[in-house]
Amino acid sequence: MGEAKRRKETGAPPPRKGKSNKPLYMGIGLLVLAAVLLGVFFLTAAPEPTSDELPVAAPNAEEFPAQLDQFGVSVGPEDAPVVVREFADYQCPACGTFSSASKRLKQEYVEAGKVRFVYFDLPLQQHQNAMSAAQAARCAGDQDAYWDMHDRLYDSQTEWSGSNDPVATFTRYASDLELEERRFRRCLTTELHREAVERSRRVAMQMRVTSTPTVLVDNIRLTRPGWGQLSAVVERELANNAD
Repeated sequence: MGEAKRRKETGAPPPRKGKSNKPLYMGIGLLVLAAVLLGVFFLTAAPEPTSDELPVAAPNAEEFPAQLDQFGVSVGPEDAPVVVREFADYQCPACGTFSSASKRLKQEYVEAGKVRFVYFDLPLQQHQNAMSAAQAARCAGDQDAYWDMHDRLYDSQTEWSGSNDPVATFTRYASDLELEERRFRRCLTTELHREAVERSRRVAMQMRVTSTPTVLVDNIRLTRPGWGQLSAVVERELANNAD
């Protein structure tokens, strides 16, 4: 018996047509699209942080003991109005990322006499070649090429980080920088500057620095800053010192 005939004989009502879910799906889709567009807007159009949002010195923070700078490596005038200090490990990837900001700092602020920059070695125990790299920079410094080697070590970090013979790699860098290769290698293999690096590491411990890179703009501590934050804090400190 056909369905229509059966309904006619039994008096059953015709089947109700199912309501389409198409409008519901369209509404959900529009809501999702709106949420995505709103998120993109806030990610791309977020306002620049104001000076009030920048890091400030901790309450009752003491000035950095200037006499400790002798254990780091400094560049810039002694009477610069702002001092930036970095505690870093040559093998630390985050330090490698920050190195472009510190290089720019030297170019734009140190060379202009506005900032003195002090680099402190903080080689971490888990990085097998960090101590050797720190000594390589100081050995290059004996031939007036500290910052050249400093930059080369960071620029080539991925090449030497896992090396089983870092001395050979660093000696090649010294040759590239036209240093006296034999003198450099002797400095490195005899660990002539190991104690200097250890003294620098003790300064970090004294100042309770435990992560790299840690940057101090005067007595304002920044942890893994980028160029935007670093330059903004420096500018604010320069303005405050000019008042």
